[in-house]
Amino acid sequence: MLLVLCVDLDDDLGRKTGLSTPVVGREAVESAAVELATADPEDSDVNVLFQGIHEYDDLVADPEVEEEVTIAAVTGTQGGDVKANRAIGEEIDRVLAGLSTGENVSVVVITDGAQDESVLPIVRSRAPIDSVRRVVVRQAQDLESMYYTMKQVLADPETRGTILVPLGILLLIYPFVTIASLFDVPGAVVLGVISALLGLYTLFRGLGLEDAVDDTAERIREVLYEGRVTLITYVAAAALLVVGGFRGYALYETLRATVPDPTPPIVLAALVHGAVQWFAAAGVTSSLGQVTDEYLSDRFEWRYLNAPFYVVAIAVVLYVLSGFFLPRDVAGVQSFTMTQLAIGLTVGTLLGVFSTLAFAVAESRFPTAAEATKG
Repeated sequence: MLLVLCVDLDDDLGRKTGLSTPVVGREAVESAAVELATADPEDSDVNVLFQGIHEYDDLVADPEVEEEVTIAAVTGTQGGDVKANRAIGEEIDRVLAGLSTGENVSVVVITDGAQDESVLPIVRSRAPIDSVRRVVVRQAQDLESMYYTMKQVLADPETRGTILVPLGILLLIYPFVTIASLFDVPGAVVLGVISALLGLYTLFRGLGLEDAVDDTAERIREVLYEGRVTLITYVAAAALLVVGGFRGYALYETLRATVPDPTPPIVLAALVHGAVQWFAAAGVTSSLGQVTDEYLSDRFEWRYLNAPFYVVAIAVVLYVLSGFFLPRDVAGVQSFTMTQLAIGLTVGTLLGVFSTLAFAVAESRFPTAAEATKG
């Protein structure tokens, strides 16, 4: 069976004609449409009722439609969308119960605009919908569509933030300039700051960086909640990196005061020589924190312990190599001879090789839980 369902969400039919709803049957719906048109010729629900009658007649006359066709008009209430949708649902239930047929019922929904289409989930929960026909007076179609499009845009939090935030910043330009003038701040400065903020926001949204920021915040929140050691070690490593940077720059300034016009290799050697110890400490600290978290999570593997040894080996090589190129008479420089350079390079290389071999042997003889699972 096909049910042509005319929807009046705000109950204009009942309020303006005094008819009780739902209205079922072609003659009854036609009579209701005439009464509503007589009471208020400008009401758009008149078009809904007559369009429903038109759809009903077409379906009845169509030889390809073998099902029985009926028509009904249901109304909601003016008490808001939730209350109106509930009233619509109750009237649909009454219509379906009154059909008293064993056939499956499909619905053709007739509405007068985007607002009435909010009842579609209510209808779909009771019977399958074959089609939806929106009836809007031609002169008002674009205006109504624009109104409800704007309403939906402003109801969407993401779209609302994209549109309203830049608009709000632009509207704040005049009051900001007015306030700045009271404190003798040039208006050009205020305009420059606001323009920069608006530009950064536009780039932020245009490049889709909000997803990356949300993911980073989520990972930080997870780390805080799970109590990971890496959070502490990363903070300590960051502090050590900062200190190392300052130490490298300080040694560079000392070198400039002692050696006039140092060459680029000497400058690079000074920066590395002053910072490498601190950078190595940062690398060892962060890697040990990561190893600790892997162990606590039962994901530990012996090869993870190579990281701190590799960091120390690289630091030894860089330290003796940079010290070899620096002059001896610079304060804070540990200079090395050719023999000491060779010994340092050998020690660094052997340290990396022996750590790799040692943990490979440990991995084969004493497999961890994570390694056993892989195997």
